[in-house]
Amino acid sequence: MAQVRPTPANPTPNTPQDPTRPGAQARALPPELGPNPIALVSGATFMYSDPVGDVPAGTIGGLVHRDTRLLNQWVLTIDGLRLLELRSSVVDHYSAQFFLTNPTLPDLPANSIAVRRLRYLGEGLHERIELFSFAPERVRFELRLEVGNDFADILEMKTTIRDRSERIQRAHAPNGSLLLFQYEQDGFTAQTSVRSSRSPDRLEGDQLVWAIDLAPHEFWRVELNVPVPPGFGVTEAVRGDIADIFHHRVEDPAARWLAGAAQLSSDHLVLERAIARTRSDMSALRMEMMLGEERISLPAAGMPWFLTLFGRDTLITAYQALTFGPRLAKGTLLALAHHQGRQCEDFTDEEPGKILHEVRFGELTQQGLMPYSPYYGTADATQLWLILLSEYWRWTGDDDLVRSLRDNALAALNWIDRYGDRDGDGYVEYATRSPEGLGNQCWRDSWDGVRFADGRLPVLPIATCEIQGYTYDAKLRLAELADGPLADPALADRLRTDAHRLRESFNRDFWIAERGGYYAVGLDGDKNRIDSMTSNLGHLLWSGIVPQERAAALARQLLSEDMFSGWGIRTLSRRDAPYNALGYHLGTVWPHDTSISVLGLSRYGFRDEANQVALALLDTAAEFGDRLPEAIAGFERERTLFAIPYPTACNPQAWASAAPLSLTRAMLGLHPVDGQLVADPAVPPEVGRIKIRGISAFGHRWDVEAVGTDGYVRLAGG
Repeated sequence: MAQVRPTPANPTPNTPQDPTRPGAQARALPPELGPNPIALVSGATFMYSDPVGDVPAGTIGGLVHRDTRLLNQWVLTIDGLRLLELRSSVVDHYSAQFFLTNPTLPDLPANSIAVRRLRYLGEGLHERIELFSFAPERVRFELRLEVGNDFADILEMKTTIRDRSERIQRAHAPNGSLLLFQYEQDGFTAQTSVRSSRSPDRLEGDQLVWAIDLAPHEFWRVELNVPVPPGFGVTEAVRGDIADIFHHRVEDPAARWLAGAAQLSSDHLVLERAIARTRSDMSALRMEMMLGEERISLPAAGMPWFLTLFGRDTLITAYQALTFGPRLAKGTLLALAHHQGRQCEDFTDEEPGKILHEVRFGELTQQGLMPYSPYYGTADATQLWLILLSEYWRWTGDDDLVRSLRDNALAALNWIDRYGDRDGDGYVEYATRSPEGLGNQCWRDSWDGVRFADGRLPVLPIATCEIQGYTYDAKLRLAELADGPLADPALADRLRTDAHRLRESFNRDFWIAERGGYYAVGLDGDKNRIDSMTSNLGHLLWSGIVPQERAAALARQLLSEDMFSGWGIRTLSRRDAPYNALGYHLGTVWPHDTSISVLGLSRYGFRDEANQVALALLDTAAEFGDRLPEAIAGFERERTLFAIPYPTACNPQAWASAAPLSLTRAMLGLHPVDGQLVADPAVPPEVGRIKIRGISAFGHRWDVEAVGTDGYVRLAGG
């Protein structure tokens, strides 16, 4: 029998797969909450509901804290019928209002009762339900809150959820003022308590029932609280009366945190609003943790499924956010260094010096059924960590932090050379050793994200092109640190030699002269060029591994009709067989990916092309309320007239929300040099004036302003 070789679709062919394992049959679409669900987030906690504020049983909604669902049902009814939405909206990232009314009932005409739900997250779920009667006569009805809990792991919520009902203990207060659910299984414990300010008239199982009797124009309300425990990712919460919180009459820690971030104004209102949205999203997605006696902040990857520490996503977001301020970058560097790999462990793909891919805290991980404790299946996060360390130092001059992370930096370098380069050919390749591991361990990490132009799947291990670019950049940057705060000139010389050798071999082995010239997306396990044309070309420009004489060819490819949709750069050329405008990595447009191309084009002097793409992304942001989603469909703009969202895109997704910061940096040509901020602006006429106040760099605040190719950088107030 011929040996089955591993591919990204089947990375461990000799390991039997359980089709019922978490993630095996993920639902492709989340239709249950409707097209406009309401998502609230605060640190490691989120609440996902429909526009009425309900979480019907059997949906992907609920209250989730640190990867465990604490509520899977939260439905409000009047006489057994659900309420009707008038309007609902997020107020702040942690709060929302729902304005509702009653449907037609046998003894109550429609629109007789105004219902308002005020909800916010802060050390748990807080909700106020208010009723006001417009009926001309006294009315009586039952108000019922259906409460449910399954303690599902977030890794199950889009797949098959275990039935834990027999292990869930209930200890409700007889008067209904407290519902208590407790779960324990093999050492994993979780608890949900629902407290009511107004005792219900009766309990029916897990349902609170109030007998409402309202005179004309009479008001009624109840408040419900569901606390959550502390832990990694939990941020300082807003506190106070719910009305004061909604009207911003109490101190908001998120606003205090934002006060230290730079602010942008522009003649281009979409850019101005998009950056304002970015600021809000960076605050919303920040997580906090204690390292020793220091409390640090770092960005989670995205809402709702990725409110956790991700290697690649968190690193790129922190890099983008350096124009916003250095706090997220510092926190990211320290958190990832704290979890840096120390041993070889097959189940988690851990190796010494490797930077993690993902951390999870739910039951499946704690019981060892899933490998996220942390999981290390990524071949690029280690290089990106070194790149961020360098970029943080360039913006801050923080020699002490670099020296404190010296051992981590050298361990990362050792991983690249010893473990990342699996066969000694000078390239970093990936292949999982875990039966639950990722088949693709680059940013295109779906099972079919790396394909030949004719659609074939490559065999593992794979060396993708952008990983080699990151490796090249990381070694040059570490050489700069070795010349500077690390004071190791011999290491600097060796790293520059290594980088030069990698650049030479890469440009020989990955270059494809056909189709106008481009780089293969990777080399497969037989060293065949994986010849699809992808947006990874932009990453190569960003890294600097491309010779100047080839840069124009890549710029033409990225701006060609086959790659540029008019909204952004497609992940895969329309000419390649696997192209699908709705394929996750096979033709969609990812704003963070496109923004990396903007930085790359700008680096090589293609400022007009960079601006053309940047303006397209700003148009895309305007299509989605000034916030760039994780991904959009790759349909051509002239055909669709408006942007089409990717069906299950996270929103907000950190590196998409932060992409406007990269666009602004490229337009301004903003970069730090020897303790100074320098601008080389090429602001397109459509944007007009850009002004940023309060950029934090080198221990000072800086203001930047530019129009066209004219601009200035000066110390704030100077």
